[in-house]
Amino acid sequence: MLRPSEIKQGFHYFIMGWHLITQKGLRRFVIMPILLNILLLSGLLWLFTSRFSIWLESMLTFIPDWLSWLSSILLILAVLMLLCIFYFTFTTLSGFIAAPFNALLAEKVEKMLTEESLVEGSAVDFLKDIPRMLKRELQKLTYSLPKIIGLFLLGFIPVIGQSIIPVLAFLFTVWMMAIQYCDYPFDNHKVSFHCMKNALGQKRTLTLTFGALVTLCTFVPLINLVIIPVAVCGATAMWVEQYR
Repeated sequence: MLRPSEIKQGFHYFIMGWHLITQKGLRRFVIMPILLNILLLSGLLWLFTSRFSIWLESMLTFIPDWLSWLSSILLILAVLMLLCIFYFTFTTLSGFIAAPFNALLAEKVEKMLTEESLVEGSAVDFLKDIPRMLKRELQKLTYSLPKIIGLFLLGFIPVIGQSIIPVLAFLFTVWMMAIQYCDYPFDNHKVSFHCMKNALGQKRTLTLTFGALVTLCTFVPLINLVIIPVAVCGATAMWVEQYR
């Protein structure tokens, strides 16, 4: 059931993310994720643009002739599914590469919002914590990868694969976008992945609204280069006010 108040909150935290990245003291923690984002996005764009038409043609061959009158609609849905797969891949890889920087950004945002610090540690302590952060990213991958593979394979089923499955793929992408960025402040407080996922599920409308806004921005050129730190900041503000 959709909750209007949570939809409004989702927009609030998303807009707050854009405000926070401009704040003095946070901007230097935003630069590195953006640079990594540019490099990764450039590589993936080259890969997908070189193979996109081949993958799309393969999916459309499964449409029976008697549904040819729906070809335009099914084509749009097939393109939507491939785009969801692209951004899922981008988000997953960027999560591994930028996890330490995003965790640090989430910590600084929380400190700014609450005027309280997490337990301070040295640079050596931060480096020692990186394997734990990467393990957390692996948890997210093992949770999402089987589902995204299943959706991809179901996409080859005639009719269903070109109509229902793209919608489900988009909704799952939205859910994973929210999980990806909300996880950083949760993980900074050593909240388990399972508990974090359940907490987000209890406010599903808020979670999906925030995730949908982040997902849509990843489709916009230039904006998609800065959306990761924006999402981290907005998700941290959500953590402070809703879950902390």
